[in-house]
Amino acid sequence: MKLHELTPAAGSTHRRKVVGRGIGGKGGKTAGRGTKGQKARRQIPAGFEGGQLPLMQRVPKLKGFTNPFRVEYTPVNLDALAGLGLEEVNPDVLVAHGLARRGDLVKVLGRGTIGAPVRVAVHAASASARAAIEAAGGSVTLLDPPFAVRPPAAGNQHQNR
Repeated sequence: MKLHELTPAAGSTHRRKVVGRGIGGKGGKTAGRGTKGQKARRQIPAGFEGGQLPLMQRVPKLKGFTNPFRVEYTPVNLDALAGLGLEEVNPDVLVAHGLARRGDLVKVLGRGTIGAPVRVAVHAASASARAAIEAAGGSVTLLDPPFAVRPPAAGNQHQNR
């Protein structure tokens, strides 16, 4: 016997009753739902609790807000830069070595030490990281972000007269 040869036992399955197709046959008019009441009507909205204040409205919302102007950086520490052993580091090099993703803004942080001079070109650097790189004889160049956050134009505000 194979899987496609399996069938239910004879008499164990029944054809679904078709209701609500007029009074000409059985199952017309109320279609087996009884008379009146909420369950005789169409779909009840999901989460409806009979007029009681629904759970989704009773539970307090999350506090705070999400800042739409947040600028998120991918952190790279000094010990990771020292582990690369390169003289010049930029976001493309970090992507090639798996320390950042393409298009990410990169910020160098000051964990670890760096012994050799390194020329670093990134979008941001902490004060301790900048000091450590420059103390080792290297330099830090800050790149412009690929986008500029601009405040709204001053002339478009509605004025009451």
